[in-house]
Amino acid sequence: MNLFLVFVFCGASVSIWLIACAVRTALASGTRHLASEVEQSLADAFVFVNRQKAAAATLSAMVALPALASLPLVWFVPRTMLAWMRARRIRTLERQLPDMLLMIACALRAGASFPIALESGVQESAPPISQEFDLLLREIRLGIDLDVAMRTIEKRIPVPDFMMVTAAVTISREVGGNLAEALESVASTLRGKLQMEGKIRALTSQGRMQGIVMTCLPLFVMMVLRMLEPAAMAPLFTSPVGWATLAAIAVMELLGYLSITRIVRINV
Repeated sequence: MNLFLVFVFCGASVSIWLIACAVRTALASGTRHLASEVEQSLADAFVFVNRQKAAAATLSAMVALPALASLPLVWFVPRTMLAWMRARRIRTLERQLPDMLLMIACALRAGASFPIALESGVQESAPPISQEFDLLLREIRLGIDLDVAMRTIEKRIPVPDFMMVTAAVTISREVGGNLAEALESVASTLRGKLQMEGKIRALTSQGRMQGIVMTCLPLFVMMVLRMLEPAAMAPLFTSPVGWATLAAIAVMELLGYLSITRIVRINV
C-alpha cells in the first residue's frame, strides 16, 4: 500500500512538472510572438521600441487593466451584499418578534419562569429570532444579569421597537407586575405597526412602480430612436453637445427617481 502511494505521488509530481514546463514553454513562445508582432507594428509606424520592453509593457497592461477595472466591484459588491443581508435579517426579526413575545407570554401565563418561557419560545420559533433569544438564554444561564443581557440583545437587534421589550422586562423585574400581560401588549402594538406598514407599502407600490417606469421610459425611447434613426441620433453620442445633453439627462433622471422614492417613503 505504501509503495503504491509512493508511485502515485511520484507520478503526480512528474505530471505537474511536465504541465508546468509545457505552460512555461507556451508562455515564452507566445510572449516572443507577441513581442515580434508589436515590434513590427511599431516599426511600420517608425516607432522603434525594444522587444523585451514592449512585451513587458503588454503583459503588464494585460494584468493591470482587469485588476484596476475590478477594483470598484471588489470594493462595493461585498459591502452592498452584506448591507442587503443585514437589512433582510432585520426585517425578518421584526416580523417574528410579535409571535415570539406571544409564545413567551403564553408560557408565563402557564406558570413557567422567564428562562423556561424563553426556552419554550426558542424551541418553537425559527431563525433568526430563535438564534438571538437562544443567545440571551445562554447568557442568563451563565449568570449574566438580566438587565445586562437584555441590553446586549438590544444592541444585536437594531430594531427601535425592541426597546419596548427591554423596558417591559426591566420594569416588571424592578417594580413588579404582570410580565405576560406587558409582553402581550407590546406584541399587539408591534403587530399593529407591521399591519400599518404593510398597508402603506401596498398603497405606495403604484408610486414606486411609476418611479421605475418614468425613469426607464426615456432610456427605452432613446434606444428605440437609436435603432430607428441612427443618423439623427448620432450627434447625441459623438459630439460634445450630445455628451453634455446625456449628462444632463442622467442627472435629471437620477434626481427624478430619488424625488419619487422620497415621496412614497413613509415612516410609521
